[in-house]
Amino acid sequence: MPSLVLQNLYHAYGAEPVINDLNWNQTDAEKICLVGRNGEGKSTLMRLLAGVEQADQGTVGWSDDVRVGYVPQALPLADQTKVRNFIMAGAGEAADYILRYEEHLMADPTHPEVARLQHWIEEQDAWSLMNRIETILQRFELDGQATMSQLSGGWRRKALVARALMTDPNVLLLDEPTNHLDIDSIRWLEQWLKDFRGLVLFISHDRGFINAVADVIMELDRSNLYRYPTPYATFLEKRDERLEIEAEQNALFDKRLAQEEVWIRQGIKARRTRNEGRVRRLEALRQERSQRRNVGGKADLQVQAAERSGKLVFELKDVTFHYPNQPIVDQLSTEVQRGETIALVGANGIGKTTLIKLLLGQLDPTSGDIKRGTNLAVAYFDQGRHQLDPEKTVMDTVSEGRDFIEINGKKVHCITYLERFLFSPKRSRSPVKSLSGGEANRLLLARLFSQPANLLVLDEPTNDLDIDTLELLEELIVDFSGTVILISHDRYFVDNVATKVWGMPGNGRVIPIVGGYEEWNEFWRRQNSALSRPKRTDTSPAKTTETVNRKPKKLSYKDQREFDQLPDKIAALEEHISEVQSVISQADFYTGAQEQVQSTLAQLAELEAQLEKLLERWVELEEQT
Repeated sequence: MPSLVLQNLYHAYGAEPVINDLNWNQTDAEKICLVGRNGEGKSTLMRLLAGVEQADQGTVGWSDDVRVGYVPQALPLADQTKVRNFIMAGAGEAADYILRYEEHLMADPTHPEVARLQHWIEEQDAWSLMNRIETILQRFELDGQATMSQLSGGWRRKALVARALMTDPNVLLLDEPTNHLDIDSIRWLEQWLKDFRGLVLFISHDRGFINAVADVIMELDRSNLYRYPTPYATFLEKRDERLEIEAEQNALFDKRLAQEEVWIRQGIKARRTRNEGRVRRLEALRQERSQRRNVGGKADLQVQAAERSGKLVFELKDVTFHYPNQPIVDQLSTEVQRGETIALVGANGIGKTTLIKLLLGQLDPTSGDIKRGTNLAVAYFDQGRHQLDPEKTVMDTVSEGRDFIEINGKKVHCITYLERFLFSPKRSRSPVKSLSGGEANRLLLARLFSQPANLLVLDEPTNDLDIDTLELLEELIVDFSGTVILISHDRYFVDNVATKVWGMPGNGRVIPIVGGYEEWNEFWRRQNSALSRPKRTDTSPAKTTETVNRKPKKLSYKDQREFDQLPDKIAALEEHISEVQSVISQADFYTGAQEQVQSTLAQLAELEAQLEKLLERWVELEEQT
C-alpha cells in the first residue's frame, strides 16, 4: 500500500510563500477531499505531490510502490491531437515508443526504425499498453480516432481522467475533477471512484460529490492540514469549533502582549528596575505575533440593483429551434415570472446555452414566439470567460480606466470595490492572465455585479470557486429581488437556489417543474419507470386506465379555474410581502412604537403563512394536470 510523508514543505511564487512548513503523514488508502479557500495552495500542493513541480524546501516522500495518476485543473487544448494518442501519452516514454512504432509501421514496415522500436517495446514489456488503451477507451466511451478539438469540455475532462489511468495508478490526484462534467458524468465518476482501490486525493467545491465520495475531508488553512469526518455538514460544524477556539486563544495572546507593551513603556523608575528576562519574553511575543497568519476574509458579494422589471420576464409560445439534425427546443410554451430562479439541467451539448441565447434574443427561434418583459437589465456570466481580456489588469477589467465606479448610487474606488472580492491592492494591478481559475471567476463576478441588473444569467458560475465564496453566491441569489436563470451541474447548488428547473432530457424536450434538482431527478425517475413498465394485455375498460399511455386526469371546472387564478394571487401576495419587508428593513423600524413593530411583524408572518398555503395548493393542482 503506498504511503506519503511530507516534511517541512515550503514553496513560494515570488516573495510570498504559498506552502510554508507543511507536514503530513498518510498511510491509509482513503478517499480524501482537500478543501480550502482560493489561494491557500491546494493546486500547488497537488502539483508538488504529482512531481509536476519541485518544492523550494522540504521533501515529498512517496513509498517505492507508488504509481501516481494526476488530473490537473486546467482542461487540455482543443487541438488536432487524436484522443487515443492524448490518453496514451499518460504512460510516458513507453507510450512515445509505441506511437512512433505505429507511425513508422504505417508509413514503411521495412524501415529500420520499426525493428529498433519493436525491440525496445518487447524488452520493456510495453505491449500491454495496447490492451490498456483499448480497455480505457471502451470504459470511458471515448472515440480514440476523434480529435481533441471535437470534444466538449466535459469530454476533454473525461479524457484527462482516462489519461491518468495509463500508469495503472494506486494513487489518484484529482484537481476539480467535476468541472465541465454534466450530472450523469459526475454520477458515473462518483461510482468509479468508490470502486477504485487505492489512495484518492481530490480537490472539489461540489458538496454533493464530496458527500458521495470522500471518507475524510482535509482542510488546508494557512499551511496547516486539519482532518475532519464527513459528511460536509459535519466538517463545517467541526471547522467552526476549531476557528472559535483559535479566536479565543488569539484574543488571550493579544491581551497578554498588550499588557507587556504597557509595562515596557512605564516611567523611568520602572525602566531602571525592569527584568531583562521579561524584556526578552516581550520580544519573543512580538515576533510570534508578527508571524501569525490570520484567517482570510470573505468575499462581499452584492448586486447593483436596477429598477424592477415587469412582472412577466419572458413568455414563450410554441418555440422551436433546431440545428441541422439536432433539435434543441421543440414546441416550448412557458413563462418566466419576476423573482423566479430557474435552473437549466441537462447533459453537455444538449442545448442549455443555446436556450439562454434564444431567451436573450441572441438567436431567433426557428418557429414560435418569445416575448420579453419591460425594463430588463441583464448581467450575463459567461462560463468561457470570453469577457475577460488576459492582457488587461484586474482593476481595468472592472473600472474600464476609471478610478471610481458607481455602486447602488454611491461612488466607490475600484480598489476598495475589488477588496470585497478578496483582491488585494497589489493583486488588483496584476494582469488577468496571472489569475488562478477561482480568481478569474471572482473577477468575472466583480465585473458582473458592478452593472445594474434585475436579470442575472449565470452559465456555470460555480466552477473553481472555493466553497465559502460559493455559499455567499447562493445567499446573494436567494436574496436577489430580480430574476435568475442559471446553468449548473452542481446538484447541491441547484437545490439551494432554484425555485424551478427546466429539465432538458433531449430530443428538443424542455420540461419545467417546480423545485430543485432533487425534484427534477425524482420526476424523471418516475417518468422513466412508467415508460419502462410493460403494457397490460387485458383491455377491459377498468384496466386500460392503468396503462402507461393513459391520459392525464382533467381538473374539474372549479379546480381548473382556481389553478388559473393562483399565479396572480401568488404574485400579488409576494408583492405585498416585499412591501412589508421593505418597511421592516428600514434602519429606524425597531426604534418606533413597539405595538406597531409587533403588529407589522405579525402581519408579515401571516402573509408568509398564506403564501405557503397557496404554493402548496398550486403544486397539488399542478400534479393533477
